[in-house]
Amino acid sequence: MTETQQIPARAHRGLIRGSMFALRRNPNMLIGSVILAVVVVIALVSPYLTRTDPSALNPFDRLQAPSSLHWFGADHLGRDVFDRTLVGSRISLLVGFSVGLVTSVAGLLIGLVSGYYRRLDNVIMRFMDGLMAFPSLLLALALIAVLGASVFNVILVICVVDTPRMVRVVRGSVLSLREQQFVEAANAIGTPAWRILLRHIAPNTFAPVMVQATFIFALAIIVEANLSFLGAGVPPSIPSWGNIMGQGRTYLQIAVWVTFFPGLFLSLCVLSINLVGDGLRDTLDPRFSRRA
Repeated sequence: MTETQQIPARAHRGLIRGSMFALRRNPNMLIGSVILAVVVVIALVSPYLTRTDPSALNPFDRLQAPSSLHWFGADHLGRDVFDRTLVGSRISLLVGFSVGLVTSVAGLLIGLVSGYYRRLDNVIMRFMDGLMAFPSLLLALALIAVLGASVFNVILVICVVDTPRMVRVVRGSVLSLREQQFVEAANAIGTPAWRILLRHIAPNTFAPVMVQATFIFALAIIVEANLSFLGAGVPPSIPSWGNIMGQGRTYLQIAVWVTFFPGLFLSLCVLSINLVGDGLRDTLDPRFSRRA
C-alpha cells in the first residue's frame, strides 16, 4: 500500500477511535446512540417485521387489548397497533431526518451570508425574526391549511418554521469568526469572499450546526406528531406515530394502548436524539471538553 493510500486509511481509523473514545467518555451519548440505532433499524426492516397489512380493517378485533394475536392491541377499526407503530416509525424518522438535513443546509448558507455581509444581515435577520415571532405550531398549522396535508408538505412547512433557528446559530458563529486573524489575513491577500466563507469560516461552524441539527431532528418529529395528532399533518391513510395517537385519543379511557405504545416509541426516539445531541455538544465544544 502506497503512502497516499495509507493516509485515508489512517484518517478512517482515527475517526473510528475518536468516536469510540467519545462514546466511552459519555455514557448518555452511548445509551442514546444505541436506542436511536435500534429505532432506525426497526424503521428500516419494519416491512419484514409486520405480520398484517397495517391498513387492513378487522371490525371483529376492534379495541382488542394486547394479546398474543395483537401484541400492542388493536385500534377502533381492528388494525394491529404493533404493525402500525412499526410502520409509523418510517414516516416520523423520514420527516425528522429530512427536516434536519434541509434546515442544516439552508441555515448554513443563509447564516454564512447574513453573518459575513453586514448590508444583507439586517434585511435577512429581520425576516427571520418575523418568522420566529409566530408560535411554531400555529405557523405550521396555517401553512398546512394553505398547502394541504401530505408528507412532503409537512416536511416543507417544518423546514420553514425551523430554519430561522439554524440561521441564528450559524450567524452567531460567523460574527465571531469574521473578526479572527486568519480571516483578516485571507482578506489582506485578496482571497475572494466566497472562498473565505467556504474554506475558512464554514468548516468552523460545523460543530454548532451538528448539535443544532440533532435538536431540530427531535423537534421535527414532535411537530409532525402534533400536526398529525390534530389531523393537519400526515394523511390518516398513512400511519405515523402522531396520527395513530390522534385516532386513539377518543378511546383513551377504554383503550389506552392505542395511544400509549406509539407515544412510548416517540418519547424514546426523541430522548435518544437529545442524548446524542448533548453528547455531540460535550465532545465538539472545547469549553465543555475542558470542564469534563
